[in-house]
Amino acid sequence: MNFHRYYQPGQIVFITQVVESRSPSFADPSIVSILRMTWRNVRELHPFNLLAYVILPDHFHFLIKPNSDTGFSQIMHSIKMNFTIAYKKQMNISGSYTFWQKRFWDHVIRNETDLENHIHYIHFNPVKHGYVTDSQHWENSSFHEWVKRGAYQSIIT
Repeated sequence: MNFHRYYQPGQIVFITQVVESRSPSFADPSIVSILRMTWRNVRELHPFNLLAYVILPDHFHFLIKPNSDTGFSQIMHSIKMNFTIAYKKQMNISGSYTFWQKRFWDHVIRNETDLENHIHYIHFNPVKHGYVTDSQHWENSSFHEWVKRGAYQSIIT
C-alpha cells in the first residue's frame, strides 16, 4: 500500500502517535523523559516548533510547525526511531523491538479556527479519556504553558 502525506513547508500539523497494542508505557515517568529528550534532540536535527502537546499513557498528540524544508513525516520518523533506540537501551532490550504502532495520524491545520480547535483538543484530551477532571491536573501537557500565556484561566486548588 502506498501511503501519501500532503504537506507544504510552513504548515502546522496535528499528529497522533499510538504505542503498539495501546500499551500504557507513558504511565512511567522515566519513559516520558525519554520521549521529551528525544523530541528535543530531533529538533536539533530537524528544526520544528512544538506549539502544543499532550502525552497520555498509550499515545501522544503534537501540534508542530517544521522550521525548514524538513517535512513532518521525516520529523516523526526520527522521533520514533531515536526514541525506540533510547528506550531499548534504557530497558536493556536487544534485537528487534516494536514500540510504536505503524504510521501515525496527521491533520494539516487549515485556518485559525482549526488551529484553536486542535490546541483545545490536545489540552482537554486527558479529561476526555477520564484521567483527570481538569486539564490543569495533567502534568504531561503544554496546557500550563498556555495558561501562562493567558489562553486559559488557571484555578489553583
